[in-house]
Amino acid sequence: MSPASTGAPTTVGAAALVPAVDSPASDSRMTPGGPGYRRMSLALFLAGVATFALLYSTQALLPLISGEFGVPASEASWTVAAATGGLALFVLPMSALSERFGRRTVMTASLAVAVTVGLLVPFAPSIGALVALRAVQGAALAGLPASAQAYLAEEVRPKALVTAIGLFVAGNSVGGMSGRVITGWVAQEWGWRVSVGVIGAVAVVCAVAFRLLLPAPRHFRAGSLRPRVLLGTVRDHLANPLLRRLYAIGALFMTVFGGVYTVIGYRLTEQPFGLPQGIVGSIFLVYLVGTVSASTAGRLVGRLGRRGALYLAGGTTAAGLLLSLAPSLPLVLLGLVLITAGFFAGHAVASSAVSKTATRGRAQASALYQSMYYVGSSVGSTVGATAFHAEGWGGTVGVGLLAVVGVVAITVLGTRAARVAARRSVVANAH
Repeated sequence: MSPASTGAPTTVGAAALVPAVDSPASDSRMTPGGPGYRRMSLALFLAGVATFALLYSTQALLPLISGEFGVPASEASWTVAAATGGLALFVLPMSALSERFGRRTVMTASLAVAVTVGLLVPFAPSIGALVALRAVQGAALAGLPASAQAYLAEEVRPKALVTAIGLFVAGNSVGGMSGRVITGWVAQEWGWRVSVGVIGAVAVVCAVAFRLLLPAPRHFRAGSLRPRVLLGTVRDHLANPLLRRLYAIGALFMTVFGGVYTVIGYRLTEQPFGLPQGIVGSIFLVYLVGTVSASTAGRLVGRLGRRGALYLAGGTTAAGLLLSLAPSLPLVLLGLVLITAGFFAGHAVASSAVSKTATRGRAQASALYQSMYYVGSSVGSTVGATAFHAEGWGGTVGVGLLAVVGVVAITVLGTRAARVAARRSVVANAH
């Protein structure tokens, strides 16, 4: 399921799971044009659509949810934070389960539970019940990002893996964007309950098609569930200073993004803008900008280096936050474009660096990044909404700017650490 994601989707770790040297069995793995490849691609595309449409299905509807239950933005935002928080907590355990019971089995079970809960969400009698259902839904959805990349790495030839991952990520992006746009327009006519019900029905169709289309795995080898080994790998990753910095950067970027897109509906439906719900939902088409900026992140790193690209991404995000303070709709939209472009670029740079940094246990390194990423989403949506309730849009922007300052500070520390390491290397070589 990113970035988008984020609604922003993660792709870390899939490439890291590819064997360095092709084995004889690799001849039977899928490749574009070969048997099963199209079915597999469509199946995972639909899984991505279902996952991210469900995960963020309430984000564009928060003003309506606030109105029905009589709660402020800070309380309604928990319908988003609970889902992303549930995913963050369960992505690592789900990755372990997929090692034992199989990728397709875990993905199928995850989607089955998530869409079942999705059909119950429209009938939530209270805000508390709605938040609880969304938490269960997020926990169930954790099985998708935890298993899809491993399935691709095992069943697709290495040379075709990037294309296959791209289709899965495209599904994440389409699901995250279309889910918000559809809910906005449907809710404008029939209310938020019908709106999330439509998303639930769409997800059911996607889940059934996914199960019918996805080829049975041919290269999966079950492993044992050994908590001691898993915990040891996680401990080693968390002891790595560079990985810790990358995890924090991913979380902070997502704090900005989660806060802005959770609260933007309130800002645009209130005065001086007063936009209808359908138009507000369409604002999420700005996500397309992120698709472009993420795809150019590699070129940015090539020109500026990883830290230079992070500085640029942080600066772009900060400029967008400041621009969004203007009482002018075109300037607010331009601010959203900059925030989205900066976030996706920063996320792409940080996430790709994780798989390059981890020398072993790369699947767990990826899962830890995803976990921190969604923790950032939960924190951003909750704190951003609380700040909006207290201080208006300026409060949400303030939270975002603090997160950007954190990104810059961590990157500065990384720059200094790299210089110290370089000096030590020179001294060691001299001796």
